[in-house]
Amino acid sequence: MAEPAQTTRPIGGATRLYAVIGDPVAQVQAPSLLNPLFTRLAIDAVLVPVHARPTDFATVLHGLAAIENLDGVLVTIPHKVAACALAAERSPAARISGSANVLRPLPGGGWLADNFDGTGFVHGLTAAGHPVHGARVALMGAGGAGSAIAVALLDAGCGPLSIYDPDRAKCAGLLARLDEHWPGRAVATPEPALSDADLAVNATPLGLRPGDPLPLRPGSLPAGCVVADIIMKPPRTRLMEAASALGLPAHPGIHMLTHQLDLYRSFFQLSPADNA
Repeated sequence: MAEPAQTTRPIGGATRLYAVIGDPVAQVQAPSLLNPLFTRLAIDAVLVPVHARPTDFATVLHGLAAIENLDGVLVTIPHKVAACALAAERSPAARISGSANVLRPLPGGGWLADNFDGTGFVHGLTAAGHPVHGARVALMGAGGAGSAIAVALLDAGCGPLSIYDPDRAKCAGLLARLDEHWPGRAVATPEPALSDADLAVNATPLGLRPGDPLPLRPGSLPAGCVVADIIMKPPRTRLMEAASALGLPAHPGIHMLTHQLDLYRSFFQLSPADNA
């Protein structure tokens, strides 16, 4: 019987390291995408999950910066804002959103920050047949991912963007940064503005845990409204199920990640190994 084809590369002393940091971190899907990419490109590297509490994040990131064979960091809930603040240099997407989901060591020390959540989200919607240009959007969540999604939606020419977050100060800070680039295009609302939305987005952590309440009421949405969730595990959240039960198009979170893969490859300068 033929031996099965090897799907992973052995880890050795020359293996380059990447980390994805979150709290929790068991739900992350990035290793299942990046590690096969390393194998396809014949790159001797591995991406591993790192569980760090918010109070320990700066310490963990400082420690990672001292690892000579570490080439990059992916950042997930709830550390994206902190990662951006701790970076030495920031891309426009990271600077405007105030959050980062990727970090790369700079030659002279420190981190270069970028955020591909928004671009990946918009590309995923478009590929699924849900273009955002001109769409009226109700966005739930002004945290790290929500801020990046807001930037990308406005950059893609969405219609009016309403943002709801119970943290009014966080929402006001995001609106101030958005207004510098897209004056008057986004507003904060005291409740989710669902009645006339073409696209409703859950960019909150609600849905990660089985007992979480729904982040919005799908029954308040008009017919045909696309309901998008950024939660990736479970792949079909309660919000997705509730939207589908009402006949609303449901767009799961995994698309946001898969459409970041080429962006990761470029940011981390991942090219096929010479001996591939």
